[in-house]
Amino acid sequence: MKKTLLTILILAFIAMIFAFYPKNDVKKLRIGASPVPHAEILEFVKEDLKKIGVELKIIEFTDYITPNIALSEGQIDANFVQHLPYLENFVRERKLDLVSLAAIHIEPIGMYSARIKNLDELKNGAIVAIPNDSTNEGRALLLLQSNNLIKLKSQAGVEYIPSDIVVNHKNLQFRELEAAMLVRVLTDVDVAIINGNYAEEAKLNPIKDALVLENTDSPYVNIIAVRANARNDPRFQKLIKLLKSEKVKKFILKKYNGSVIPV
Repeated sequence: MKKTLLTILILAFIAMIFAFYPKNDVKKLRIGASPVPHAEILEFVKEDLKKIGVELKIIEFTDYITPNIALSEGQIDANFVQHLPYLENFVRERKLDLVSLAAIHIEPIGMYSARIKNLDELKNGAIVAIPNDSTNEGRALLLLQSNNLIKLKSQAGVEYIPSDIVVNHKNLQFRELEAAMLVRVLTDVDVAIINGNYAEEAKLNPIKDALVLENTDSPYVNIIAVRANARNDPRFQKLIKLLKSEKVKKFILKKYNGSVIPV
């Protein structure tokens, strides 16, 4: 009888301990991401993140505008789709309270062609397709300038447009399009300057297929963006720690073969 009572007391004591023991509640985190490489990188850390208490839900976007609006309106908790100059310009124009939480990688922008094999073949009056958003357009023009095809007027910042060209050595004609559309018009123009993520999605290898590629010291680092009032959320700190890990660095270098470079 005494043994039975002792057993009951022990079991009751154990149950009481478990009742008050802090549970390792899993917190959910919704992140908007471009399919390649952003969503792939997030998918790689998903299980490791869950082990430390954060369940990641990845929502894919195929443009740069919608994920910032969705973030500002609280439909997602963060996004991983854009480089820093784009975010800075976007929030300035739209007066949104979004900030960069951390720099993760660089995707060098490149010049591609279905008509020529090297830059020397580019003819006078060639049609060049470039992104039409203010930061990526300037980035494309700077790539042309660095390869001695044009000269831009001196100004602070990186937001150039074709009218800022003061010397056009080959009388290049510009077609300004949404960044996501550039791959689709590749056969209709002489060259197109395409962002790394869209090149990857189209199975173009920037290292092998680009006529010229942006230098790796580019200021256009891809970042995790969040609402300013949520920047200290512990879920983000866990995510960033994983994204900055040696494990993720090795994954990026191996999978993308230099077309995506970890910061």
